[in-house]
Amino acid sequence: MRPKWFLVLSVAALTTTVLTAGCGNGSDSGSGKQAEDAPTIALFLPESKTTRYEAFDRPLFEAKVKALCADCKLLYNNADQDAAKQQQQVESALAQGADVLVLDAVDAAAAASLVNQAKQKKVPVIAYDRLISDISYDYYVSFNNVRVGEAQGQALLDALNAKGTADKGKIVMINGAPTDPSSADYKTGAHNVLDGKVQIGREFDTPDWSPDKAQQQMEQAITALGRDNIVGVLSANDGMAGGAIAAMKRAGYTTLPPITGQDAELAAVQRILTGEQYMTIYLDIRSEAEKSAELAVGLAKGEPASATTKVNNGAADIPAFLLDPIAVTADKIKDTIVKDGFYKASEICTGAVAAACAKAGIQ
Repeated sequence: MRPKWFLVLSVAALTTTVLTAGCGNGSDSGSGKQAEDAPTIALFLPESKTTRYEAFDRPLFEAKVKALCADCKLLYNNADQDAAKQQQQVESALAQGADVLVLDAVDAAAAASLVNQAKQKKVPVIAYDRLISDISYDYYVSFNNVRVGEAQGQALLDALNAKGTADKGKIVMINGAPTDPSSADYKTGAHNVLDGKVQIGREFDTPDWSPDKAQQQMEQAITALGRDNIVGVLSANDGMAGGAIAAMKRAGYTTLPPITGQDAELAAVQRILTGEQYMTIYLDIRSEAEKSAELAVGLAKGEPASATTKVNNGAADIPAFLLDPIAVTADKIKDTIVKDGFYKASEICTGAVAAACAKAGIQ
C-alpha cells in the first residue's frame, strides 16, 4: 500500500504548505474540539538532496498524524539546507498558530533560537533525527548515531579483512555535514572501530551532505594517494557513496573497493546487489516518523508520553527515543528491506539489476 514517493516535491522558499485541513463541518473531533480549533502540527525537514526526507519521512509522518488525529492540521516545510530559510519557515508556522513543532534542524546549534521562540509561545518542540543543542525542549527522536558509525566501520573492516587488504593500503573517510551533530556521532563511531586497524589516508567533512562535493573530495583523495593505494571508502551516507563511486569510475577503477553508505536509498540498494557498493545502514524510518507523529499528536492534545531514555545536549537531558540501525549487505536485503516493505522487489529488480536480484533470491 506504500505509494510511489520518489517524486521529490519542490517547496517554495517562504511558503508554508497546509497539507491537511480540519473537517470543516463544525463537528466534534476526538479531542472534543471544534474543527476550526483542531490542533496544528508543523513538520520541518532540512533538505531534499537525501532521498529519504521527501520519499519516506514526510509521507510516513503525515499518514500517522492523519490516522491518530483526523482533524489535526499539518504544516510542512523543507529548508533546502538553508538555515535562514528554515528560520523564516518556523517563524511563519508560529505566526499561523502551530501547536507543536517537529524540527529536523539544518543547523543544530543555530536552531536553539528557533526553539526559544517556540518556548516563548509555550509551543512544545520535538527534535527530529538531529539533536538540537544548548537548550531544553520536549523530545528527541532519532537513531543511535554512534552505533550507526560503528556498524559502518565494522562492515568496512570486515570487508577489508575478507579481501586481505586491511594492511595493503589506505582508506578514505567521507563524513557528513559539519552543521549536523549526527555527523559527528557517525564519525566517532567509525573511528571507534577503525582507528589502529587501518590507515586513514584522507578524511573529509562534506558540506550539505552533497554527493557532488563527495565526488570532488574523492577525486582529491585519488590524486593525493594514488588509485591503487585506496583499499576502502567509509562514506557516511548513500548519496555521498554515489558521488565517490562516480569519482572512482571516472578515475578508471575496474574493480571498486568496498564502500559503505546509509539510508538504504533505492539506487544504493541496487548498487549493493550489482557489487558497486558494499553495504548500507537500513534505518527504520517508518518507526522514527511514526513515533514522532505519535508524540506530536499527544503533545497537541495535552497527553505527553514517557521517554525511554535521555540524551544530554549540552544544556539539558532531553527525553529521547533512540532506534537501532541495521547493517545491510547484499545477502541481507531480502530479509530486511524487502521483507519490511521498504521497497518492493519490482522496484529494486529493474533492468541490469534483475540478474543480481535472482542471484540474491529476490523476486
